[in-house]
Amino acid sequence: MLNLFIGGISSCALASHIALEEAAADYTVTRLDFKAGQQKSPEYLKVNPKARVPALVTDHGTITETPAVLFYIGQMFPKANLLPQRPFDFARMQDFNSYLCSTVHPNHAHGFRGARWSDDPIVIEGLKNKVARNVHENFALIQDTYLKGPWVMGEQFTIADIYLYTIATWLEHDSVDVNTLPKIKDHRERVGARPAVQKVRATYV
Repeated sequence: MLNLFIGGISSCALASHIALEEAAADYTVTRLDFKAGQQKSPEYLKVNPKARVPALVTDHGTITETPAVLFYIGQMFPKANLLPQRPFDFARMQDFNSYLCSTVHPNHAHGFRGARWSDDPIVIEGLKNKVARNVHENFALIQDTYLKGPWVMGEQFTIADIYLYTIATWLEHDSVDVNTLPKIKDHRERVGARPAVQKVRATYV
């Protein structure tokens, strides 16, 4: 059985949790209390030395990093149809997920984890001050460039939509007015209305 290590509902591990539910996978969840520092405990560091989530423990080993976990779930549960079949479309989805992981997520993290990038209080404050503008620009690009239809890949709901939804739930925290991003707002609402998403979110209450 798969075991997914997660944090709170504001963690990017929410995407992996939703994907497992969408795939109707047989899985368990282990929740870490980040405020208590459980992610740095010796027990968890044996699972993921990075001290972060998600971490998906499988029969073959452990997978970390959201894009990798999502791709694995999509490939292991093909009946869920969470991955595009054409190689070009698959690569385009990787393009999108990589942008979320390498650009959008770090811009969000600058607001409260600036110490990862600098020890200078002035630099840390400067990073924090740019969060709203940078994140809004990122989502405006997604809205204008990536969203091809009702879903990221057009007519097919994929892991890219789950990942986008997860990060889009952080917009208010980043002081971004979602009403200025109507396509993003609409996408977030439609993903949030899916039964699997509602079921997963209810477990965090």
